[in-house]
Amino acid sequence: MTRKRRSFSPEFKQEAASLVLDQGYTIPQASVSLGVGESAIRRWVNQLTEERDGVTPKGKALTPEQRRIQELEARCKRLEMEKDILKKATALLMSDDMNRTR
Repeated sequence: MTRKRRSFSPEFKQEAASLVLDQGYTIPQASVSLGVGESAIRRWVNQLTEERDGVTPKGKALTPEQRRIQELEARCKRLEMEKDILKKATALLMSDDMNRTR
């Protein structure tokens, strides 16, 4: 029998990590009370600690602030790519115009 992998919302992960960081639970206690593996709780605690220190995570962020930062960074990256494409297109059009006038 195969086990289906469970997925948890960022809000759930943040609350689970908050049990350990803010409410004094140990990782095993939080694991048992939530029915989640200790390794998952440990990962979420580490991630929340890093996010609170201002480190933007590589995966999905737990805190709303870090999620917003990730969205803005993705938008900035997309805009930079669009700008580069427009620069190249402009240069190409300008070179075509110069070749036609000769």
